[in-house]
Amino acid sequence: VQLVESGGGLVQAGGSLRLSCAASGRSFGSSAMGWFRQAPGKEREFVAAITWNGGRTYYADSVKGRFTISRDNVQNTVSLQMHSLRSNDTAVYYCAADPRVGVYDGYDYWGQGTQVTVSS
Repeated sequence: VQLVESGGGLVQAGGSLRLSCAASGRSFGSSAMGWFRQAPGKEREFVAAITWNGGRTYYADSVKGRFTISRDNVQNTVSLQMHSLRSNDTAVYYCAADPRVGVYDGYDYWGQGTQVTVSS
């Protein structure tokens, strides 16, 4: 099972990026998926999650109204559209799948991460 993130990069404050995560090895069509991030010197934190059918989404307060999570169960992908990026959004972003309980933690599968750097 593999989760591979893409779409990270360097962007100016106020700009946008779209992260994608492609899953292979099994289908996650019946599992919630999420995005987390870890900034230098900080703990990894929850960013967003989406239920198996996309019916519900969850966001950290810090990204509400700026980030949108979506998924495509046919393509076995999950995406994170990020707008109005700020310097404190700079972090390595991780895709995760199949949480044991809830959507905020306890994921069984993780990607390697993609770097997002927002310059001010």
